[in-house]
Amino acid sequence: MYYFMDLDGTVSDSKEGITKSVAYALRRFGISVDNLDALEVFIGPPLGDSFREYYGFDGEQVTAAVEAYREYFKTRGIFENVLYDGMRELLEHVTERGAKVVLATSKPEPFAKQILEYFDLQKYFSFVAGSTLDGKRIKKGDVIRYALESLGIAPQEAVMIGDRKHDVIGAKENKMKSVGVLYGYGDRAELEAAGADWLVEDVRRLEALLHSLA
Repeated sequence: MYYFMDLDGTVSDSKEGITKSVAYALRRFGISVDNLDALEVFIGPPLGDSFREYYGFDGEQVTAAVEAYREYFKTRGIFENVLYDGMRELLEHVTERGAKVVLATSKPEPFAKQILEYFDLQKYFSFVAGSTLDGKRIKKGDVIRYALESLGIAPQEAVMIGDRKHDVIGAKENKMKSVGVLYGYGDRAELEAAGADWLVEDVRRLEALLHSLA
């Protein structure tokens, strides 16, 4: 069995780094956000989509905002990040039982790999699939498809695990089952509406579910 795992809000809690990076980018446009909680909506979806949806940015503004975001993120925000309790143990246990774990994230692939190395988790992941810095692969469905094709496996051999509707929708686009985790940044209503096949409240219950699916 292959477990495709989202990164932000699923493996690690990256709220501080992401929201501070967004706030840094918005200041370039004269927009000040005092309450970083208001920027939680940026955790999970493709970054450009969020600047369009929540601030009405056009294409040129989105490009400039993403560049500014990356200025802060690549030097500081990437490290303002913590693992969820029990995640290291989960990864250790599922790989010991013979499952393959794949990272499937909308975060640019170089940043995703750097985060795994920072937490010393790269040894648990058999493949890392992320977005591309040039914007050619951004949507979660495209990231999942890239991973499936690169590994040469069928959708029935894998399950997508994530905290936002984009993870569930991306899985459905690729005819995969999905697990919605409720400890991240998507709530029960969002994940149920997207059609998640299973919902789990915490990392311990996630590990128990994965054990039952193996």
